[in-house]
Amino acid sequence: MRLLNTETLKLQDFFDEGIPSYAILSHRWESDEVSYQDLEAGKNKDGAGYRKILRCCAKALDDGHDWVWIDTCCIDKKSSAELSEAINTMFNWYQSATLCYAYLSDVEPIVTEGPLSYPTFKDSLWFTRGWTLQELISPTEVLFLDRNWSEIGTRTSLANEITAATGIPGNAYKTLDSFSVAQKMSWASKRKTSRVEDIAYSLLGLFDVNMPMLYGEGKRAFIRLQEEIIKRSDDESIFVWS
Repeated sequence: MRLLNTETLKLQDFFDEGIPSYAILSHRWESDEVSYQDLEAGKNKDGAGYRKILRCCAKALDDGHDWVWIDTCCIDKKSSAELSEAINTMFNWYQSATLCYAYLSDVEPIVTEGPLSYPTFKDSLWFTRGWTLQELISPTEVLFLDRNWSEIGTRTSLANEITAATGIPGNAYKTLDSFSVAQKMSWASKRKTSRVEDIAYSLLGLFDVNMPMLYGEGKRAFIRLQEEIIKRSDDESIFVWS
């Protein structure tokens, strides 16, 4: 696992028991994200993607986290082997993080005389993306941040609003295994991914399955996902989605 030092902005590889405690970022990818190669070479520092890394590291450091994992720059996506391993392990990485920051770049507060109000929270596009489903469910806790990196609230304190936005019951985070395959599929059914294969790949951790990444296979990826689920489960509700 490759982590980013929140003070030095240097990447470092860790293995198994040597992995330190870390925070992790959940966000929507936008047009100028900083890649692993960019960060290593000191390139692409002028856009919003680099500012996102800086603000994330500053927030994590301020909260006492020495290390953070950010998918855009902590995975060498030019390595198909590393990308495949990361996708198959990502659910566990979010689950093992001390804290997950969910950055909602499209949410701004309404300033009132009292506490800040976030009427557009449940309308954030973050709730519509395929990859953010596991990033919502798997962590121990999620801290939501607005576009200015101010705290909106936690998954616990915002439970009712999150259920309204996603249809996911508040007890799903601690009792995931008690929900049927069909119920889990329903949570993902209206979410979107940039690549059609990612509709399946983003659900691997949710169903506790592993399979190789074959970008270019199109909708066949979802069929392979169903086949892997059937191998591991006798839950016949999966056939609702066949």
